[in-house]
Amino acid sequence: MGLRKLDEGVYLYPGSPGTLIKVLDDEAVIIDPGHGGGRHKDLKREIRKLGVKLKAQLATHGHADHVAVAPRLDAPLFMHRFEFSIAESPLNRELLTFGSKAPRGFLVFQFPEEVRVHAVFEWGDELFGMETIQLSGHSPGMTGFVDNENSLLYAGDSFFGERVINSVGLPYLVDLGLYKASIKELQNYAENGYLLIPSHGKPVKGEEALNLLNFNLARVEETESLILEFLEKPMSMAELAFRVMKHYGVEATPQKLALNLVPVRAFIAELYNEGKIEALVDNGLRWKIRRD
Repeated sequence: MGLRKLDEGVYLYPGSPGTLIKVLDDEAVIIDPGHGGGRHKDLKREIRKLGVKLKAQLATHGHADHVAVAPRLDAPLFMHRFEFSIAESPLNRELLTFGSKAPRGFLVFQFPEEVRVHAVFEWGDELFGMETIQLSGHSPGMTGFVDNENSLLYAGDSFFGERVINSVGLPYLVDLGLYKASIKELQNYAENGYLLIPSHGKPVKGEEALNLLNFNLARVEETESLILEFLEKPMSMAELAFRVMKHYGVEATPQKLALNLVPVRAFIAELYNEGKIEALVDNGLRWKIRRD
Protein backbone atom coordinates (compact mmCIF):
# COMPACT_ATOMS: atom_id res chain seq x y z
CA MET A 1 0.00 0.00 0.00
CA GLY A 2 1.14 3.55 -0.66
CA LEU A 3 0.00 7.11 -0.42
CA ARG A 4 -2.72 8.43 -2.71
CA LYS A 5 -2.27 12.09 -3.60
CA LEU A 6 -5.59 13.93 -3.31
CA ASP A 7 -4.36 17.46 -3.94
CA GLU A 8 -1.22 19.53 -3.53
CA GLY A 9 0.17 18.64 -0.12
CA VAL A 10 -2.75 16.35 0.81
CA TYR A 11 -2.47 12.56 0.82
CA LEU A 12 -4.53 9.56 1.92
CA TYR A 13 -2.93 6.44 3.34
CA PRO A 14 -5.35 3.53 2.74
CA GLY A 15 -6.92 1.39 5.42
CA SER A 16 -10.06 1.12 7.47
CA PRO A 17 -9.92 3.86 8.58
CA GLY A 18 -7.89 5.66 5.95
CA THR A 19 -5.45 8.25 7.33
CA LEU A 20 -5.30 11.74 5.86
CA ILE A 21 -1.86 13.40 5.74
CA LYS A 22 -1.64 17.17 5.20
CA VAL A 23 1.76 18.76 4.58
CA LEU A 24 2.42 22.25 5.93
CA ASP A 25 5.86 23.53 4.84
CA ASP A 26 8.33 21.05 6.37
CA GLU A 27 5.84 19.44 8.74
CA ALA A 28 2.77 17.22 8.48
CA VAL A 29 -0.40 16.58 10.44
CA ILE A 30 -2.40 13.38 10.20
CA ILE A 31 -6.08 12.67 10.80
CA ASP A 32 -7.17 9.34 12.30
CA PRO A 33 -3.91 7.39 12.68
CA GLY A 34 -5.87 4.13 12.89
CA HIS A 35 -5.05 0.73 14.34
CA GLY A 36 -3.00 -2.37 13.64
CA GLY A 37 0.33 -3.80 14.72
CA GLY A 38 2.45 -2.11 12.05
CA ARG A 39 0.30 0.90 11.21
CA HIS A 40 2.47 3.39 13.10
CA LYS A 41 5.57 2.16 11.26
CA ASP A 42 3.84 2.50 7.90
CA LEU A 43 2.78 6.08 8.66
CA LYS A 44 6.26 7.04 9.87
CA ARG A 45 7.74 5.60 6.67
CA GLU A 46 5.36 7.49 4.40
CA ILE A 47 5.94 10.76 6.25
CA ARG A 48 9.71 10.31 5.92
CA LYS A 49 9.26 9.75 2.18
CA LEU A 50 7.54 13.13 1.97
CA GLY A 51 10.63 14.71 3.58
CA VAL A 52 8.73 16.20 6.51
CA LYS A 53 8.33 15.67 10.24
CA LEU A 54 5.09 14.78 12.01
CA LYS A 55 3.79 17.80 13.91
CA ALA A 56 0.41 16.65 15.26
CA GLN A 57 -2.31 14.02 15.16
CA LEU A 58 -6.00 14.87 14.85
CA ALA A 59 -8.85 12.45 15.47
CA THR A 60 -12.43 12.63 14.25
CA HIS A 61 -13.53 10.73 17.39
CA GLY A 62 -12.26 8.43 20.11
CA HIS A 63 -13.14 4.93 18.89
CA ALA A 64 -10.27 2.49 19.20
CA ASP A 65 -9.96 1.73 15.47
CA HIS A 66 -9.24 5.42 14.83
CA VAL A 67 -6.71 6.16 17.59
CA ALA A 68 -5.13 2.88 18.72
CA VAL A 69 -1.68 3.61 17.27
CA ALA A 70 -1.61 7.25 18.39
CA PRO A 71 0.62 6.55 21.43
CA ARG A 72 3.24 5.03 19.11
CA LEU A 73 3.57 8.18 17.03
CA ASP A 74 5.70 10.95 18.50
CA ALA A 75 3.21 13.80 18.12
CA PRO A 76 0.45 15.33 20.27
CA LEU A 77 -3.12 14.15 19.73
CA PHE A 78 -5.97 16.68 19.29
CA MET A 79 -9.64 15.72 19.75
CA HIS A 80 -13.02 17.35 20.42
CA ARG A 81 -13.73 17.77 24.13
CA PHE A 82 -16.70 15.35 23.97
CA GLU A 83 -14.37 12.58 22.81
CA PHE A 84 -11.20 12.75 24.89
CA SER A 85 -12.54 10.60 27.75
CA ILE A 86 -13.68 7.98 25.23
CA ALA A 87 -10.20 7.85 23.75
CA GLU A 88 -8.36 7.86 27.07
CA SER A 89 -10.49 5.26 28.87
CA PRO A 90 -10.67 1.69 27.53
CA LEU A 91 -13.75 1.17 29.72
CA ASN A 92 -15.50 4.24 28.26
CA ARG A 93 -14.88 2.89 24.76
CA GLU A 94 -16.50 -0.41 25.75
CA LEU A 95 -19.43 1.38 27.41
CA LEU A 96 -20.14 3.34 24.24
CA THR A 97 -20.07 0.22 22.07
CA PHE A 98 -21.44 -2.52 24.31
CA GLY A 99 -23.29 -0.66 27.07
CA SER A 100 -21.08 -2.08 29.82
CA LYS A 101 -17.73 -3.77 30.16
CA ALA A 102 -17.62 -6.14 27.20
CA PRO A 103 -16.68 -9.83 27.23
CA ARG A 104 -13.00 -10.20 26.34
CA GLY A 105 -12.45 -10.52 22.60
CA PHE A 106 -16.14 -9.90 21.87
CA LEU A 107 -15.78 -6.50 20.22
CA VAL A 108 -13.90 -6.11 16.95
CA PHE A 109 -11.74 -3.25 18.25
CA GLN A 110 -11.43 -4.03 21.94
CA PHE A 111 -8.21 -2.14 22.70
CA PRO A 112 -7.10 -2.23 26.35
CA GLU A 113 -4.32 0.39 26.19
CA GLU A 114 -4.79 4.00 27.22
CA VAL A 115 -4.54 6.79 24.65
CA ARG A 116 -3.40 10.18 25.89
CA VAL A 117 -5.14 13.23 24.40
CA HIS A 118 -2.87 16.28 24.57
CA ALA A 119 -5.30 19.02 23.48
CA VAL A 120 -9.04 19.47 22.98
CA PHE A 121 -10.85 21.75 20.56
CA GLU A 122 -14.33 23.11 19.90
CA TRP A 123 -16.30 22.89 16.67
CA GLY A 124 -15.56 25.98 14.61
CA ASP A 125 -11.89 26.10 15.64
CA GLU A 126 -9.26 26.25 12.93
CA LEU A 127 -6.44 23.73 13.27
CA PHE A 128 -3.48 23.54 10.91
CA GLY A 129 -5.33 25.24 8.08
CA MET A 130 -8.51 23.18 8.53
CA GLU A 131 -11.89 24.09 9.98
CA THR A 132 -13.50 21.73 12.49
CA ILE A 133 -17.23 21.09 12.03
CA GLN A 134 -19.84 19.13 13.96
CA LEU A 135 -20.79 15.84 12.34
CA SER A 136 -22.03 13.99 15.42
CA GLY A 137 -24.48 11.10 15.50
CA HIS A 138 -22.00 8.26 15.14
CA SER A 139 -20.28 9.48 18.30
CA PRO A 140 -20.93 12.45 20.62
CA GLY A 141 -18.02 14.59 19.43
CA MET A 142 -17.68 13.30 15.87
CA THR A 143 -15.76 15.97 13.95
CA GLY A 144 -15.20 16.72 10.29
CA PHE A 145 -12.05 18.50 9.12
CA VAL A 146 -12.62 20.89 6.22
CA ASP A 147 -9.74 21.95 4.00
CA ASN A 148 -11.36 24.86 2.17
CA GLU A 149 -8.21 25.63 0.18
CA ASN A 150 -8.34 22.21 -1.46
CA SER A 151 -12.16 21.76 -1.28
CA LEU A 152 -12.03 18.51 0.65
CA LEU A 153 -13.62 17.27 3.87
CA TYR A 154 -12.36 14.38 5.96
CA ALA A 155 -15.68 13.17 7.36
CA GLY A 156 -14.67 10.28 9.62
CA ASP A 157 -17.58 7.97 10.44
CA SER A 158 -20.33 10.48 9.77
CA PHE A 159 -21.22 8.34 6.74
CA PHE A 160 -20.09 4.96 5.40
CA GLY A 161 -19.37 3.20 2.14
CA GLU A 162 -22.07 0.87 0.81
CA ARG A 163 -19.92 -2.22 1.37
CA VAL A 164 -19.52 -1.42 5.08
CA ILE A 165 -23.25 -0.86 5.62
CA ASN A 166 -24.27 -3.94 3.64
CA SER A 167 -21.84 -6.13 5.60
CA VAL A 168 -23.26 -5.04 8.99
CA GLY A 169 -26.84 -3.97 8.29
CA LEU A 170 -27.09 -0.57 9.94
CA PRO A 171 -24.80 2.46 10.08
CA TYR A 172 -23.34 2.58 13.58
CA LEU A 173 -24.95 5.55 15.32
CA VAL A 174 -25.84 6.64 18.84
CA ASP A 175 -28.23 9.50 17.98
CA LEU A 176 -30.52 9.15 14.98
CA GLY A 177 -31.46 12.83 14.68
CA LEU A 178 -27.85 13.98 14.82
CA TYR A 179 -26.78 11.36 12.28
CA LYS A 180 -29.43 12.60 9.82
CA ALA A 181 -28.43 16.22 10.42
CA SER A 182 -24.79 15.37 9.69
CA ILE A 183 -25.73 13.67 6.42
CA LYS A 184 -27.64 16.80 5.37
CA GLU A 185 -24.65 18.97 6.28
CA LEU A 186 -22.43 16.75 4.14
CA GLN A 187 -24.89 17.04 1.26
CA ASN A 188 -24.32 20.82 1.30
CA TYR A 189 -20.57 20.30 0.92
CA ALA A 190 -21.07 17.72 -1.84
CA GLU A 191 -23.32 20.11 -3.75
CA ASN A 192 -20.55 22.73 -3.52
CA GLY A 193 -18.01 20.42 -5.14
CA TYR A 194 -16.08 19.22 -2.08
CA LEU A 195 -14.35 15.85 -2.07
CA LEU A 196 -15.81 13.88 0.87
CA ILE A 197 -13.56 11.34 2.56
CA PRO A 198 -15.19 8.75 4.84
CA SER A 199 -12.95 6.80 7.18
CA HIS A 200 -14.38 3.50 5.91
CA GLY A 201 -14.88 3.73 2.17
CA LYS A 202 -13.45 5.52 -0.84
CA PRO A 203 -13.37 9.32 -1.29
CA VAL A 204 -16.38 10.54 -3.28
CA LYS A 205 -17.32 13.74 -5.06
CA GLY A 206 -20.23 15.28 -6.94
CA GLU A 207 -23.04 12.92 -7.96
CA GLU A 208 -21.21 9.90 -6.52
CA ALA A 209 -20.97 11.63 -3.13
CA LEU A 210 -24.64 12.61 -3.17
CA ASN A 211 -25.69 9.08 -4.13
CA LEU A 212 -23.68 7.59 -1.27
CA LEU A 213 -25.06 10.10 1.24
CA ASN A 214 -28.57 9.34 0.02
CA PHE A 215 -27.85 5.62 0.48
CA ASN A 216 -26.88 6.25 4.12
CA LEU A 217 -29.96 8.40 4.69
CA ALA A 218 -32.29 5.95 2.94
CA ARG A 219 -31.01 3.06 5.05
CA VAL A 220 -31.84 4.79 8.34
CA GLU A 221 -35.19 6.10 7.10
CA GLU A 222 -36.17 2.66 5.81
CA THR A 223 -35.12 1.14 9.14
CA GLU A 224 -37.38 3.56 11.02
CA SER A 225 -40.34 2.32 8.98
CA LEU A 226 -39.26 -1.31 9.37
CA ILE A 227 -39.07 -1.02 13.14
CA LEU A 228 -42.59 0.39 13.31
CA GLU A 229 -43.77 -2.46 11.11
CA PHE A 230 -42.00 -5.09 13.21
CA LEU A 231 -43.34 -3.61 16.46
CA GLU A 232 -46.91 -4.44 15.55
CA LYS A 233 -45.88 -7.41 17.69
CA PRO A 234 -44.03 -6.62 20.97
CA MET A 235 -40.29 -7.33 20.73
CA SER A 236 -37.15 -6.97 22.77
CA MET A 237 -34.31 -4.91 21.36
CA ALA A 238 -32.30 -8.06 20.63
CA GLU A 239 -35.22 -9.58 18.71
CA LEU A 240 -35.65 -6.34 16.81
CA ALA A 241 -31.95 -6.12 15.88
CA PHE A 242 -32.10 -9.73 14.67
CA ARG A 243 -35.13 -9.01 12.49
CA VAL A 244 -33.51 -5.92 10.98
CA MET A 245 -30.33 -7.85 10.15
CA LYS A 246 -32.37 -10.66 8.60
CA HIS A 247 -34.25 -8.14 6.46
CA TYR A 248 -30.95 -6.78 5.08
CA GLY A 249 -29.50 -10.25 4.51
CA VAL A 250 -26.78 -9.96 7.16
CA GLU A 251 -25.54 -13.08 8.93
CA ALA A 252 -26.37 -12.65 12.63
CA THR A 253 -23.10 -13.41 14.40
CA PRO A 254 -22.91 -12.53 18.12
CA GLN A 255 -20.48 -9.69 17.35
CA LYS A 256 -22.59 -8.17 14.57
CA LEU A 257 -25.75 -8.51 16.63
CA ALA A 258 -24.09 -6.69 19.55
CA LEU A 259 -22.92 -3.97 17.14
CA ASN A 260 -26.40 -3.48 15.68
CA LEU A 261 -27.97 -3.28 19.12
CA VAL A 262 -26.36 0.15 19.53
CA PRO A 263 -28.16 1.86 16.60
CA VAL A 264 -31.34 -0.09 17.38
CA ARG A 265 -31.33 1.48 20.87
CA ALA A 266 -30.97 4.89 19.21
CA PHE A 267 -33.93 4.16 16.92
CA ILE A 268 -36.02 3.04 19.90
CA ALA A 269 -35.19 6.23 21.82
CA GLU A 270 -36.14 8.44 18.86
CA LEU A 271 -39.43 6.64 18.19
CA TYR A 272 -40.33 6.56 21.88
CA ASN A 273 -39.62 10.28 22.28
CA GLU A 274 -41.85 10.96 19.27
CA GLY A 275 -44.67 9.03 20.98
CA LYS A 276 -44.79 6.35 18.26
CA ILE A 277 -43.91 3.36 20.45
CA GLU A 278 -44.26 2.37 24.09
CA ALA A 279 -42.53 0.03 26.53
CA LEU A 280 -44.03 -2.90 28.40
CA VAL A 281 -42.86 -5.70 30.66
CA ASP A 282 -43.69 -9.11 29.18
CA ASN A 283 -41.15 -11.73 30.21
CA GLY A 284 -38.62 -8.94 29.86
CA LEU A 285 -38.58 -5.41 28.49
CA ARG A 286 -40.37 -5.20 25.17
CA TRP A 287 -41.47 -2.46 22.80
CA LYS A 288 -44.56 -2.11 20.68
CA ILE A 289 -46.25 0.40 18.44
CA ARG A 290 -48.39 2.88 20.36
CA ARG A 291 -52.06 3.14 19.56
CA ASP A 292 -53.98 5.94 21.29
